[in-house]
Amino acid sequence: MARGWESKAIEDQISAAEAKQEERAKQKLTEFEMAQQKRKQGLLLERARIEREMKDAHKRRYLVLLERALAHVEAELARMEQTTSTS
Repeated sequence: MARGWESKAIEDQISAAEAKQEERAKQKLTEFEMAQQKRKQGLLLERARIEREMKDAHKRRYLVLLERALAHVEAELARMEQTTSTS
């Protein structure tokens, strides 16, 4: 009798593992989505770097350059948000 119960428990564990695997497969991103996420992460890092450099900038010309770069990065992020929200 113990064997039958044990077999049933193992069968339930296998079923649960298969269900988890199917759920993960549904959650996997396409290559395009993964590339978009990497690009967005890169832009966020770039924005953080620019903001950090702006705090330490002493020369006005360099500050203007950083402001332009920041505006460009923020525009790219906004464009990515717009395309993901319309998709």
